[in-house]
Amino acid sequence: MKGIYLIIALAPMIGAVIAGFFGSRIGRTATHLATTVGVAVSFLCSLVVFKHIVLDGSAPFNGAIYTWLVSDGIRFEIGFLIDELTTLMMMVVTFVSLMVHIYTIGYMKDDPGYQRFFCYISLFTFSMLMLVMSNNFLQLFFGWEAVGLVSYLLIGFWHKRESAIYANLKAFLVNRVGDFGFLLGIAAVAMYFNSLDYADVFAAAPMMTDVTIQIIPGYDWSLLTVICILLFIGAMGKSAQVPLHVWLPDSMEGPTPISALIHAATMVTAGIFLVARMSPMYELSEVALSFVLIIGAVTALFMGLLGLVQNDIKRVVAYSTLSQLGYMTVALGASAYAAGVFHLMTHAFFKALLFLAAGSVIIAMHHEQDIRKMGGLKKYMPITYWTALIGSLALIGFPGTSGFFSKDAIIEAVHASTIPGASFAYAAVLIGVFITALYSFRMFFLVFHGKERMDDHTREHLRESPWVVTGPLILLAIPSLLIGYMTIGDMLFGNYFGDSIVVHESRDVLAQIGAGFTTAGGFMLHGLLTPAFWFAMAGLGTAWYIYMQRPELAGFFKQQCLPLFKLLDRNYGCDEFNDKVFAAGSRKLGKVLSDTGDAKIIDGFIVNGSANTIGWLASVARFTQTGYLYHYAFVMILGLVGLLTLFVMV
Repeated sequence: MKGIYLIIALAPMIGAVIAGFFGSRIGRTATHLATTVGVAVSFLCSLVVFKHIVLDGSAPFNGAIYTWLVSDGIRFEIGFLIDELTTLMMMVVTFVSLMVHIYTIGYMKDDPGYQRFFCYISLFTFSMLMLVMSNNFLQLFFGWEAVGLVSYLLIGFWHKRESAIYANLKAFLVNRVGDFGFLLGIAAVAMYFNSLDYADVFAAAPMMTDVTIQIIPGYDWSLLTVICILLFIGAMGKSAQVPLHVWLPDSMEGPTPISALIHAATMVTAGIFLVARMSPMYELSEVALSFVLIIGAVTALFMGLLGLVQNDIKRVVAYSTLSQLGYMTVALGASAYAAGVFHLMTHAFFKALLFLAAGSVIIAMHHEQDIRKMGGLKKYMPITYWTALIGSLALIGFPGTSGFFSKDAIIEAVHASTIPGASFAYAAVLIGVFITALYSFRMFFLVFHGKERMDDHTREHLRESPWVVTGPLILLAIPSLLIGYMTIGDMLFGNYFGDSIVVHESRDVLAQIGAGFTTAGGFMLHGLLTPAFWFAMAGLGTAWYIYMQRPELAGFFKQQCLPLFKLLDRNYGCDEFNDKVFAAGSRKLGKVLSDTGDAKIIDGFIVNGSANTIGWLASVARFTQTGYLYHYAFVMILGLVGLLTLFVMV
């Protein structure tokens, strides 16, 4: 099986190498065939691994593939940990990536950077696979930074746009903030555990619960709490949690296929996977869990509110990603890791579907992205309409869809949790259900229903997208509708994850919920009686009434709540703070350090000052060089007398 594991990881990389180095020679068709076949092979091999690990019940694989170096007893290796959690992530990443590759053939057909784009997205898939398949912190960090690098290249793919360059630089810098904490966490693991291997660290973690360190002199901190929070700061950057969320909406500057890949299956899910993988450590620190829970709740609620004021179709979906990532993070903080990963899986399908459906609309609208200039597209684009409807229903958690099972499980788990902050989190995710339904169907109704608001030229050329676009939409709509119903029993209340996820018995909220679980149908019937269902229906009904029946109310509410609208439109002032305070302050500090520290102290005092001092001393010493021998003899005698005097006195 080791050979299959290598194929899964390396097949997309081989496709990326072919596209990157030989794409201009072999042409477009051969390029997209090489990369798409590479990802398809990886997906098929992932299915083989799923059968081997999950269906056949074979033991997980944990072993080194390559030893890079050994330093002071710590082994730096490339290795794989293939268990139930890894298998699930591999299937999600490769399937969604495969759909995006196929979709890209149609979406990017006229782009001059066609081969380069396929190279990047295939490399993106390789990077994410290396991340989720790793069995040690070194390889995890490699995959972590690799997805960050490729996202930088993809967000700024249209590099002639200033907005794209700004967006990819913003994403890169914000993630560096998170990655600084992440790297400190890994350094702490290496320092105190003397190993970077997951198995060694997890085995030793229970013995480190009483170990404290002093970050601030006089104040003891739990070592495990510090490590978990530092690692989560890295997850906050990758998974766009408040306040490190600001890069994700701007990532819409990249082409739509990469928006789907970033938001659905790669990069943003890395932080969720990280915390789930590190569950043996997080379970030993309630403080860290509470921190995760509160950050996730704030993100779920306040990022959802931003979706209400967006008019760019891709930005609406982007803010829904931020909010849904908050839901996943809340589940992790409530020790419901399985529910968080379950929602990660279902979300990957319906969020990729929504992004690709948005791309289909953008193609038909000649790259118009303002939903206020759309309307009535249902009759022109029936496949896009029905698949987008499925994706929207899954997003709001409509009964029977995949999102219903995963989102309701998170809400119920938080309701049952006793971790500090759980009450606030429960209120936040419930209100978030209403908000999600409101902004999702605001977008849906404005795009596909109501009055046609596009210009005559666009209306005359409206038509359904080609099969390479609609085909992936249909294939993604199927799991968006069915995967939750099919897997909830085993994944949440069964033993699907085995030992790959560890939960302390006193915090096992999913076990409490599972005690009353019978079937997926029974869970759905129970969900009809919960507040979450009624909040979702209230949001859907509100969107229908305002945007379909009384559209003038939207303008009325905007005027009545203008200060709030402006606050939301400005992203709570986060971008202004980053631009005018954080970034501008950093530049001013750099200028001060440059003018004072570099120019005056280093150049003026140390470098030039040393040279000037030596020159002055040389000019003074020059006068002692008379050229007369008796002068030198006299100085030598004086020196000898001085030394003798010193010797006698001592």
